[in-house]
Amino acid sequence: MYQSHHDEEYTGEAYYGDSSTYVSPPTRTRQRVIIVAASLVTLLVGGVTADRIATARTESRTAEAFQDGMETAERPSVHVSGFPVLNQLAAGSLDHVSLTAHDIPADGTTRPLPVTKLTVGMDGLKTSGSADEAHADSVTATAFLSYADVSSALGVQVSQGAEPGRVDATASLPLVGDVTVSAAVSAASGNRIAFTDVRTEQGELLPPLQSLLGKALIEPIPLRNVPDGLRLRSVTTTEDGIDARFTGRSVTFRLDSTERWRPSAGQRRSQS
Repeated sequence: MYQSHHDEEYTGEAYYGDSSTYVSPPTRTRQRVIIVAASLVTLLVGGVTADRIATARTESRTAEAFQDGMETAERPSVHVSGFPVLNQLAAGSLDHVSLTAHDIPADGTTRPLPVTKLTVGMDGLKTSGSADEAHADSVTATAFLSYADVSSALGVQVSQGAEPGRVDATASLPLVGDVTVSAAVSAASGNRIAFTDVRTEQGELLPPLQSLLGKALIEPIPLRNVPDGLRLRSVTTTEDGIDARFTGRSVTFRLDSTERWRPSAGQRRSQS
């Protein structure tokens, strides 16, 4: 028997005019899945936002403390690695913190040589709840010393040497002339840079010029514009300056009354 379309039953389907097109309405299970998924996305976005805020605050506090301790004109850049940072803060230790500072000034005989650029990597950084103290399980750092800054500190013109690991130093005096010598650059004890194996490259090393170069090169120059507790491991000459590389383990940084980052008293005893 012929049955009209009006007599047909449609269960769970919606009819939209075209006899071949039906849209199933969402079931209750599908609705619950959508609601749960939307809630998870909301929680995830909120958690990421909170973590980014905590990271920014931590980076800002670290940069401010370093700027105060090293007296830099500009606040250094700080980056806290890892996610989520909130979990690291709750555990009391940051996995890795990198810091880059520029133009750390000289300060008389206490800090005779400015540092053009300082990069520091700290692993396992823990804070005591005060911005004045922090402890790192291990630290690596590189201090870049431009030839312009080295020249100003030594009183002679310093530039890259013709051979790797060497620099040229030129002394000039009115009525006497110029003389250029070549010197090997190496790491010396006490976080100092030593100039050895001095050779005359150009000009005549007359007594006044010899005296001037002797004062500049005979004594190793100390590098005190880095956080204490680090040990100078190597120096490398480049086209634009000298890279001095430091390492340290179990380093505690403390901001003392002289506004310098220094290791704690216990650490100083262990190093002596």
